Amino acid sequence: MRSLLTLETVAQLGLIYFLFLVGVETDSQVIHRSGQKAFIIGAAGAILSFGISAAAGLALRNFLSQGMKRISCVLFIGVCNSATAFPVLAQILAKTKLLNSEIGRITISAAMANNAIMWILFTLALSVSEYDPLSSLWITLSGFAFVTFCIVFVRPVMRRLVQRIPEGQLASDFHVCLLLSFMMLAGVLTEAIGIYAITGAFLVGFMIPNGPVKVAVSEKTHDIVYGIMMPLYCIISGLKTDLTLIHRNNAQAAAIIILVSVLGAVAKIVGIFIVSGMYTMTLRDGLTLGFLLNSRGLIELLILNIGRIKQLVDEQSFSVMVLISVVMTVVTTPVASYLQRPLRRIVGYKRRNLQRSKPDMELRVLACVHNTRNVPSIITLLDVTCPTKRSPIFVYVVHLIELAGRTSTMLIVHSSDHLHQRPTMGASGPQGQGNHIFHAFDKYERQTGGVSVQTLSIISPYSSMHEDICSLAEDKHVTIIIIPFHKQQTVDGGLEPINPNLKIMNENVLANSPCSVGILIDRGLSSKSRHASEDHHLSRRIALLFFGGTDDREALAYCWRAVENPSIGLTVVRFVPVHEPSPPPSALELQEAKLDDDYLNEFRVRNASNDSVVYVDQVTSSTEETVAAIRAMGDTHDLYVVGRSQSEAATSLTAGLTEWAECPELGPIGDLLASSDFAMSVSVLVVHQYVGTIPGVPPPGPTAGDDGEQRFMNHVNPKASFAATT
Repeated sequence: MRSLLTLETVAQLGLIYFLFLVGVETDSQVIHRSGQKAFIIGAAGAILSFGISAAAGLALRNFLSQGMKRISCVLFIGVCNSATAFPVLAQILAKTKLLNSEIGRITISAAMANNAIMWILFTLALSVSEYDPLSSLWITLSGFAFVTFCIVFVRPVMRRLVQRIPEGQLASDFHVCLLLSFMMLAGVLTEAIGIYAITGAFLVGFMIPNGPVKVAVSEKTHDIVYGIMMPLYCIISGLKTDLTLIHRNNAQAAAIIILVSVLGAVAKIVGIFIVSGMYTMTLRDGLTLGFLLNSRGLIELLILNIGRIKQLVDEQSFSVMVLISVVMTVVTTPVASYLQRPLRRIVGYKRRNLQRSKPDMELRVLACVHNTRNVPSIITLLDVTCPTKRSPIFVYVVHLIELAGRTSTMLIVHSSDHLHQRPTMGASGPQGQGNHIFHAFDKYERQTGGVSVQTLSIISPYSSMHEDICSLAEDKHVTIIIIPFHKQQTVDGGLEPINPNLKIMNENVLANSPCSVGILIDRGLSSKSRHASEDHHLSRRIALLFFGGTDDREALAYCWRAVENPSIGLTVVRFVPVHEPSPPPSALELQEAKLDDDYLNEFRVRNASNDSVVYVDQVTSSTEETVAAIRAMGDTHDLYVVGRSQSEAATSLTAGLTEWAECPELGPIGDLLASSDFAMSVSVLVVHQYVGTIPGVPPPGPTAGDDGEQRFMNHVNPKASFAATT
């Protein structure tokens, strides 16, 4: 018993830290950015569930056990039914691949609003549970006074503390200890008031603004709380749960509690379904939201434990509610998967690569950014892509942030109202960089015609960040994903790694992407062209190294779009082997060569009158000659565009490069151009074409039945004026 008492003390302390971390990980800006819809959905679910549960419980309270406060028990059951376990919900969304979808974003925001209402109901239920009306009034008024104090005084102090930390630095151990001490003090105060220490801990965590303090606190406490303390709390709760009491004692009372809980869950599902229908959400999405917001977890468990300690809930009711909580959580995942995943498998889109995209239709690009250094080169690349009103570009700019300060991946969509505010100079870390990144793209959108920008943030571990990127690309029907190279340029012109995990992330994106991918190796692409003085009408010179194959055709498709800009000069260098390959090419290789010839010939014919396009046949017989030819081109261009892989017929021209490749994810030619031994200071775009098949959609490239005249008209696009990068 003495050891059990020690474990229970540690578990209760862990519970306080857990609620503190829940407050730290709850981002009020997510609710604000999601707008009215998510808040009303979450509030409707909490209020209806509590109201129906309380009403049904009050009507049937005479059937409950006589040894407890029946009205207070009913209210606590209603609060439990209105709760949504936010950490559990985030894990369910991550497992079902819904976290970065529109339904996932609404669910997270609605869950935060739901729990905000739940905490108010919980505080009121605690005050009503007191026999003395004066005590109830004291608890209610003191609770609201404490909340007001936190909003008026504590939050400004926290914000000032964050602003005093230099940009790019984490909070010190002193800051962390100071906040943890204040959290314990707040817990003592709320315990004395009568609304329990967990309320004060949650409020202190919620008042910490985004920034280095929040990140440092979460990093230093997350593992011990979630890995040691909370499992102990679950063990203690499990030891106090006796399922035999369900049928051994008053079975009628257990049936009433189950009925009330089921009515509360159904009320939440139906209420959310109706409200989501008012916002023109689909039937599947409405039902999915209802089931997801019914997920239970530690929040409900701690409410039940408080009710048991205050003798508002007897042992039988406690055991029944714990069992219901487990069942509801187990049911949520398969139901959400059934309602959403089949739909995601059926829905497809045709324009998954540039070669299949029509030039007179919107091009959707997902541009990934790690820091502010990536912004100028990405904007310049978008400008090179020739956005016009006839052929617009919709860019999803995603700021990739390594997971820190959260227990699960988060996708944050930034509204235009938020972007139009000037970035604060005191902002630090990822938040400060994110503000500057999004303002730069917002400015680019306003000053450039034919470009629409949607800014987002993905907060995720690098090990699984590719899943979030690919899921977002599929949801948004993106044609190409642009990701920065894992190395950045140094002062002496070389390339140094930023983070070794970025290399693995890029490889995973290439392997799992639902569309084409471009890896940008930036060597000053955004700077003024070194060759503008030679041809005053050209602002950028691009060189396409064409060896053949699907990736090279995709690279040509990108350049095809770029040359619609009269300020872009393009040199197409086709590498041709001097000897016939041995053994003779297979039928598949012959077909691949025919696709290359057809696409190149079509490009040459349609751009025959374009003086900015130069076509060169480079005949080589070995890898050494290929490398020498590329090296001879030197720094005569601003951007090299290459395919990631080359055709089988060109293997004799790149043999041996793969074995010595430092970055095999770039392919042999891309790795050669990115090599530190290759003395060039030209930016490189390595393109990988998506060639996966979709039911009912033919593979890319010319197919039987293609109309040549129609393909000619698809590639005719009037030249648009060049919009200078600002």
